This record gives sequence, C-alpha cells and structure tokens, in this order.
Amino acid sequence: MADRPFIKQTGKYEDWNVYKLSLIVCDITDYFVKTYLPKFGDRTVDQMRMAARSGKQNIVEGSCAAATSRETEIKLTNVAKASLKELLEDYRDYLRQHGLQIWAKDDSRTLQVRRFSKSHDTPADYLSRLPERSDETVANIAITLLHQLDYLLYRVIERSKQDFLERGGIKEEMYAARIAARNKYPSR
Repeated sequence: MADRPFIKQTGKYEDWNVYKLSLIVCDITDYFVKTYLPKFGDRTVDQMRMAARSGKQNIVEGSCAAATSRETEIKLTNVAKASLKELLEDYRDYLRQHGLQIWAKDDSRTLQVRRFSKSHDTPADYLSRLPERSDETVANIAITLLHQLDYLLYRVIERSKQDFLERGGIKEEMYAARIAARNKYPSR
C-alpha cells in the first residue's frame, strides 16, 4: 500500500463497458420516444429520456467520485441502477399497453441481441439498424440491453464493496500513506 498513491486514479469512464452500454441505451431510448411516442402531451417521453440520462450520468459521476469516496461511488452507481430499472419498466409498460410481446430471456431474438452486443459497443451499431425494426423489436432490444446493464452495474457495486473491504476508505488510505511517508522520510 505504501508504494501506491492513496487517491485511486480512475480510468476513463468512456472505456468502461458499463458506460458504453448506458450510452447505447440512452440513444436507443431517444430514438424510441421520437419514433413511437406522441410528440406532445405524454409525460412518458420525458420520463424515459430522464431515466436513460440519469442512468448514464450517474455512471459517469460514480466513476469520477470513486477516486475519493467508495461510498459515493456505490450510491451513485445504485442510483444509475434504479433509474435504469425505471426505464426498463417503461419499456415493459409500453409493450403491455400496446398488446405487444415481451421476449423471454431464452427467446432466440433475445439471444441474438445478446450475441450482437458482445461485439458491438457503439450507438451507431444499433441506431443504423433500428429504422427497419418494429416498435416491439426496438423495445425488446432496449429491454435486453437494460438487463445486461443491470448485471454490469451489480458487478461494479460488488467490486467497489470488495475494494472497500480490502483497502478501506480514503481516510484510511491517507493515514496509511502518511505513515509510510513518515517511515520513509523520518526527518519530515
């Protein structure tokens, strides 16, 4: 611990799979509400956009907060998770209210989306294909990706909890770094 800095430098969140997937979900949601929901008078449009945005933005904020506060990182990551669960429910509501099918997790179409997502991690990979898809398909693609994102966020939270158990919080790291520096340079 003495040789590493006490403030963990976070990587570029743009390179995180969880961020990339949240960006895809955000852009698919924007496409969905513009294409399939009424332009005026439906609060669902704003709700879906804000839930998608909140999920993505809290991933960014949690990642940046990780440098000095695992507690804040965990809280913000959980807020992202909650916002994206709300969005998931909006997509399910849309399908149910329009008499459309919600694909099962073992449906061949769901499995196809999951396979596609393994090698496609930019919004353009998805947005270019959406105009040829029905509202049912677009909503189910979003649902599939939201389930994947939920699992990834769970993993981020678990990793942060493990980091805290192994290293403690920022105060503990600062104290250990100060003691190590004092032992290395006793005259200071």
